[in-house]
Amino acid sequence: MKVKVGDKFSKTKKITDEVVRKFAELSGDFNPIHLDEDFAKNTRFRKRIAHGMISGALISAVLGNEFAEKKIVYLSQTLNFVAPVFIDDTITATATVTHIREDKPIITLETICTNQNGEVVVKGEGKIMVYE
Repeated sequence: MKVKVGDKFSKTKKITDEVVRKFAELSGDFNPIHLDEDFAKNTRFRKRIAHGMISGALISAVLGNEFAEKKIVYLSQTLNFVAPVFIDDTITATATVTHIREDKPIITLETICTNQNGEVVVKGEGKIMVYE
């Protein structure tokens, strides 16, 4: 697999109540904004929102799956949470190759998560090192 600037890789997942509760168990983050509907309806969001890092995990899944023939090491990732992800939203994580270093096997990617309406919920940049 020869990766080039402009290549895009995506993964889509519905963020269900079960996904959020399993992530809470895994992460230990039991913030009521994610788990308690009564609490959440009194916040600015008016309903529960998913953990922001679920979107980050989807980006990781894109890179781990799309570079399956090669081995990668995640070097860095920035995440800007620009809109909430609600329970039952369908999120698409997309990584677009923006730069490939000539001297080392390091790839920079624009990383964006959008919801089912095409609204950007997370923006960032990732860097990976690729091993043949």
